[in-house]
Amino acid sequence: MLYDIAIIGGGPAGYTAAERAAANGLKVILFEKNSLGGVCLNEGCIPTKTLLYSAKTLDNIKSAVKYGVSVEGEPIFDLNKIIARKQKTVRKLVAGIKQKMSAHDVTVINGEASISGEGHNQNILISCNDEIIEAKKLLLCTGSETIIPPIKGLQENKFWTSKEALENKEIPESLAIIGGGVVGIEFASFFNSLGVKVNVIEMLPKILGVMDKELSAMLRNEYTKKGVNFHLETKVIEIKDNQIIIEKDGIESIIEASQILLSTGRRPVILNLNLDKLDIEIFRNGIKVDEFMKTSHPNVYACGDITGHSLLAHTAVREGEVAINNILGKEDRMSYRATPGVVYTNPEIAGVGQTEEELTAKGIKYSVLKLPMAYSGRFVAENEMGNGVCKLIVDEGNKIIGCHILGNPSSELIVIAGVAIDKNFTVEEFQKIVFPHPTVGEIIHEALFA
Repeated sequence: MLYDIAIIGGGPAGYTAAERAAANGLKVILFEKNSLGGVCLNEGCIPTKTLLYSAKTLDNIKSAVKYGVSVEGEPIFDLNKIIARKQKTVRKLVAGIKQKMSAHDVTVINGEASISGEGHNQNILISCNDEIIEAKKLLLCTGSETIIPPIKGLQENKFWTSKEALENKEIPESLAIIGGGVVGIEFASFFNSLGVKVNVIEMLPKILGVMDKELSAMLRNEYTKKGVNFHLETKVIEIKDNQIIIEKDGIESIIEASQILLSTGRRPVILNLNLDKLDIEIFRNGIKVDEFMKTSHPNVYACGDITGHSLLAHTAVREGEVAINNILGKEDRMSYRATPGVVYTNPEIAGVGQTEEELTAKGIKYSVLKLPMAYSGRFVAENEMGNGVCKLIVDEGNKIIGCHILGNPSSELIVIAGVAIDKNFTVEEFQKIVFPHPTVGEIIHEALFA
């Protein structure tokens, strides 16, 4: 049977693309070797946020007295029930995706698919479960996988990746997290709230990679106060049983931990796809695509983590939309200039657009409009814990080119600034937007006048 489009990978890029394509009349087949929803829904975004919400609820109960609410006794939690709720949430959302695929008549095949070559008119041949499928277009969305670094002694010791950490039903006495990126810091937040002694080991001089340096440091200070130990510019040399041997400034020391969580990044999944069958070009460790999400082959597109560009679910969704629009003949281009990033700690931190560090490195002049979150009445009314900051970055033409927020709920606020950046708003234009009062989002409006 000839399909209009075959999609390999049922994560955010894949299932979004399948739905959009089928809704526009294309005959679609979707291959997924594990579960629909991909890593994001089954092992990443949704499971971690479910756990983090339970931890945040526990934090709120512990601090209830600050809001005039008395809770007798010490609040307790049941990790088994927290994990069970996480699993229930995942099952519900996976079922929702299955229903969407069924409603749009998308053929879903469970199995590992790969490229077999070209058929008639440069149609693509795909092999799965010992069958060959032919499609006019192919969309590759196989996602990414955890990087396991060659640390001496690591393989001889029991360690977690995010997958095992999400399934664990026992509280470790202490936890060493190798890697201070988004995933590592979110797990540090979760286990810290549950009372676990946490050490974070990061090779860079800051946590959270490309997030705003000033706000990342403020978040680190918040968690230092909560008891998390950070070891920056530190390398893991070796692991022996419950001992992590680290090195900083040429001096070795030991961290004791009953459990190790590995959070050292991810890489695109391209092995076993047989990309050489179509001479698909590789860029760095992923598939090279243009702004239309097209690969070096005229009938093959790629979206999501497999491109190695932006390992974010919401980026993958938009890339999937761009690919399908172009396949449908509706010209669409992918832009990353207003793609937000969020860390769902407590407090949250979010950013969109340029950072001061990026602009300084490029030699681009800019100015900063910055206010404490306490300038928002709603924020003060609802937040007794910690401080926050809203920072807007403006170029020489007075256009908004960046926004970075520390404070709850920055994950919900950041899209406001993202729209301003995407639409090239100047400060004066953005000042004319009416924000409802009282809302935490007003802080962005207030910052415009800083």
